[in-house]
Amino acid sequence: MRDTTMTPRRRTTLVLSALLALLPPAAAAQISVNPTGVNVNSFAETVVFLTFGGLQGHVPVEAVWCGEVEDAFPDVGVRCVPSTVLGSLPSGFDLSLASGTNALSDIMTIPASVSRRAYERALQGGRSEFFYVRRFRSPVGGPDIFVAVTCRLAGGGARVPFALLDVRPSFEVDTPVLTVPGGTTPPPFSAGIRYNGSGLLTGRWEVVLPGDEAPTAQDLLPEASLPVELRNQQRRYQEVGRFSVFLPPLAEEYVLPGPDPARLPTLVPGSYQLLLRVEATADKEGDTNLAAVGAGTGVVHTGGLAPFAIPPLRYYVANAPVRAGTEGRGMLRSLAPEPEADLPDDAPVVLRWAGVSGAAAYRVEVTDALGSPVARALLGPGSGEYELPSWILETRGSLRWRIVTLNGSGRVTGATPWSTFRLVPRS
Repeated sequence: MRDTTMTPRRRTTLVLSALLALLPPAAAAQISVNPTGVNVNSFAETVVFLTFGGLQGHVPVEAVWCGEVEDAFPDVGVRCVPSTVLGSLPSGFDLSLASGTNALSDIMTIPASVSRRAYERALQGGRSEFFYVRRFRSPVGGPDIFVAVTCRLAGGGARVPFALLDVRPSFEVDTPVLTVPGGTTPPPFSAGIRYNGSGLLTGRWEVVLPGDEAPTAQDLLPEASLPVELRNQQRRYQEVGRFSVFLPPLAEEYVLPGPDPARLPTLVPGSYQLLLRVEATADKEGDTNLAAVGAGTGVVHTGGLAPFAIPPLRYYVANAPVRAGTEGRGMLRSLAPEPEADLPDDAPVVLRWAGVSGAAAYRVEVTDALGSPVARALLGPGSGEYELPSWILETRGSLRWRIVTLNGSGRVTGATPWSTFRLVPRS
């Protein structure tokens, strides 16, 4: 005869299953986050990239820091104990964006005032950790879902996520608007950087030429501040230099020197913008695992993120002197690669052309098959080749290119026909 006696554990499991079956699907699901816990600088701001997965239509509402949490019943998760609230995220500083599969990326910026209050609380015998709690509202009127991230006080900034707290590019001259005579070299420039944690600062300097589409606020964000699917959508401009330097812990400030200012274009009159583009690097203290929250696959690198757009440097080039023979004769033509050429995608791509004696400058233009700009560069007279930036090798499909000549006043005087080539895997 079979024993039909029900054990207490079995009875509890059945009761919980029955209750969950009665709940709406949105309420039965729990939103998860990665990372679930982070180290925090006790005396300065801390910036962390978070990924919330399993939203299923839930809308993020407020975010609060607090010293203690409690069961959010009848809602889902844990919420802040009101008497222990340390601060809340102002709506204007909410940088969350939809990301991945039913997911949300969130740049959590913990103000120094919140960290200090948590530190003072710990000195008085409280816990040495506090919580960041994000509330999500149901789209169908179901219970709200609260998700908490544990913030551990870590003293200084040695073991906290690597993030930029302030970036101030500047020329080595004290003037509100830098004006450069055409054809001359601008003064040296650099960027003062205040940061938290430690890591590899990698990136490039780019120039927005007159006539280029202006960068948006999203273009000016460090790459690590964006969801992974938006990172390759940032506009690219003429590259004039790269950098890669390790920033040690506890130093907190660094002056990043710019490349040789002679590389800055000054041949065509007009307004220019000099951009500092910071690329994402691996950071074990802050990287987020998409698979852990069901938002995709792989680990998203977040080293070098910032909760703000990096301001551009601006300079204005006055009318360039018109060179003798500016309207000289000659035939402008492209030489390589040949039209419809297939080029290996693991080797540098060099564009070559035969110039004309009267050109004051050459502008290289590269677009995709639909005509959307991919890259532009402004080169001086006598130039006959240009190596495309390495990131273009990641492009798939056909690319078009042409050379445009400009005179000393910046007016277009000629152009080659568009020529097409393809980047293909090496056989």
